[in-house]
Amino acid sequence: MEITAKTAQQLRLTTEEFDLICAKLNRTPNFTELCAFSGMWSEHCSYKNSIKWLKTLPRSGGRMLVAAGEENAGLMDMGNGFGVVFKIESHNHPSAIEPFQGAATGVGGIQRDIFTMGARPIASLNSLRFGKLEDKKTQHLLSGVVKGIGHYGNCFGVPTVGGEVYFEECYHTNPLVNAMSVGIMEASKMVSATAKGKGNPVIYVGSATGKDGIGGASFASADITHDSVQELPAVQVGDPFQEKKLLEACLEVLSTGAVVGMQDMGAAGIICSTAEMSAKGEVGMHIDLEKVPTRQQNMKAWELLLSESQERMLMVVEKGREAEVAAVFEKWDLSASTIGYVTDDGILNFYMHGVLEASIPAYELVLGGGAPQYTREYKEPAYFEKINAFVQDSITDIEDVSQIRDVAEQLIQLPNIASKRWVYTQYDSMVGAANTSTNNPSDAAIILAKGTGKALAVTVDCNSRYVYANPYIGGMIAVAEASRNIVCSGGEPIGVTNCLNFGNPYDPEVYYQFVHAVTGMGDACKKFNTPVTGGNVSFYNQNPDGPVYPTPTIGMVGILDDPTKAMTLHFKEKGDVIFVLGSIHNDIHASEYLHKLKQVTYSPVPYFNLDEEFALQQAVSSFIQQGLLQSAHDISEGGLVITLLESAFAGNKGFLVNAAYSIRNDAFWFGEAQGRVVVSVAEGKQDLFVNACETMDIPYLHLGIVTDSKLTIQGEEWGDIADWKNLYDTAIEKIIG
Repeated sequence: MEITAKTAQQLRLTTEEFDLICAKLNRTPNFTELCAFSGMWSEHCSYKNSIKWLKTLPRSGGRMLVAAGEENAGLMDMGNGFGVVFKIESHNHPSAIEPFQGAATGVGGIQRDIFTMGARPIASLNSLRFGKLEDKKTQHLLSGVVKGIGHYGNCFGVPTVGGEVYFEECYHTNPLVNAMSVGIMEASKMVSATAKGKGNPVIYVGSATGKDGIGGASFASADITHDSVQELPAVQVGDPFQEKKLLEACLEVLSTGAVVGMQDMGAAGIICSTAEMSAKGEVGMHIDLEKVPTRQQNMKAWELLLSESQERMLMVVEKGREAEVAAVFEKWDLSASTIGYVTDDGILNFYMHGVLEASIPAYELVLGGGAPQYTREYKEPAYFEKINAFVQDSITDIEDVSQIRDVAEQLIQLPNIASKRWVYTQYDSMVGAANTSTNNPSDAAIILAKGTGKALAVTVDCNSRYVYANPYIGGMIAVAEASRNIVCSGGEPIGVTNCLNFGNPYDPEVYYQFVHAVTGMGDACKKFNTPVTGGNVSFYNQNPDGPVYPTPTIGMVGILDDPTKAMTLHFKEKGDVIFVLGSIHNDIHASEYLHKLKQVTYSPVPYFNLDEEFALQQAVSSFIQQGLLQSAHDISEGGLVITLLESAFAGNKGFLVNAAYSIRNDAFWFGEAQGRVVVSVAEGKQDLFVNACETMDIPYLHLGIVTDSKLTIQGEEWGDIADWKNLYDTAIEKIIG
């Protein structure tokens, strides 16, 4: 067939990109070659519209053991010779079309990124966004996504230890499904995704290749529309039991020392793994595509290159040790097929039955090589005018303290605040017996890193409404909240992986959100010394009415050198004294109270000060290490009242609070000003605690005391904690029915 710029456009390449490809090859590409460029130059693989700004993030220092983006996942030093491997990625578009398989294969893909490095996955997390929960389509998507995550994770045998779920109308057509995995390994045994050694065999291991997932990378780089269901074949199909065998086989074969390099066949399949491994090693490959195991007959060369069938790996092995490798995979009843060998000319040559189907320099295909990098224009969004026009005094304050209870009852049942019990009970959180947080909750999940003498604190965080209100400050808050959750759990934050979910990058207002959110994230990461180890950019998250809220999801990992110093969020003993740490502000901006109960869509970001936040977190960490605290729980969605209630739920304790303050009632109880933590202190340590606060110049306010089970606020009796917990636990279930 004749290959023209129109052909390229059908493959989601621009005319300019087609011309660039022709110039790089010094000829017109054939269809198979053009398909290869289409996959590799897609936004999903090349980051062509984002890499300029990603490079501004702190990508080295701290405990980093590999440079950001150099390997399949980030690797950071845990001490004692061990490393923690972690990464987060999106599977938004597939989940919008086929929620069960879309979410399931997202979980499978991120696990492979971890064990490809030589690490054993020990924990999964997820960050999910959907439309209004009352909508039947939302309930369909939510049900499918949760079942997909639960099915794959439960069968694979890695616990889901944490996450977040939000519901906003802007995610109606395009939900966000971000999956994170965390693993541990001996740091010196990391395996690189690098091909080297002329003549070394290239071995394909795992499941056979089919036509599922063909074009998935370019599919992820397009807007979701009503017609997207016609692209259903772009959604992959996963098999968690096959992946479990692949995990064990890969870790076993790595112990032989025969493996030179290994990479998951994720987005863009064989073309991606061969290109990236070759470019990194400055080598080429000769590949015989007819040797690729298939489960469908007569697959064409371009289909084999672009298929995103799951549970597959590409290995480069030392020449002469093929049988040794094959024996391990045979033991696990998995295929291990030699499909080619490494060359020294930098060219990827793909043959089918002796016929050369494609010949492409590996360097020209990849990010950091020949893939294009763009600088997009951006401008301040027009809706900022509405945000700047908001006047807080236009909202009538709560005049009577008796009304605080009525507002609290409404807030505690909002889907964004209410218990996500309906979701997390479908996940196995205890497999592996390392998760300490299921029955003893902390702000971040605590996982024992067996064999290391240490524990990990892990979390995913982003309030996208804050980012919508102010992308720069909202980006900083996402990092700060993740760090705050780890600190409140007794951990030391060490690093970040991010999943940047935005609309169409060619929209200048969307790109403004992206640029400023990334800048804010970077500034906060530098402050907290949490370099970015890698992650994922997901553009084109749109619906017919416009883009989703800008959602830069932060996955963060922390270290507990002494797991016995872990801190939980719930009140412990009757008589313990309750304080709030951090400054108090007359601020209801962007709160759930203002947005959901007062129906205000446009308002500024809540109060945030990076220096104050850092000082607060340093103090909380110090107080925990000194043994001054009984509990710590940060104030986030819903404000102070929701934090108090959540602190009371796990231990079935009550509280008596009679606070003195001079700001609006609604701001004090329901405002979401940042940099605040509710703590409880044993009565005998109250003086030590107060002295410590004053020594470190940390604002504190005495709120009240922990009681048996009854709640009293400002002299008003609120009943028993069990009744409030029932409202909290059943709210989502009542809506779904």
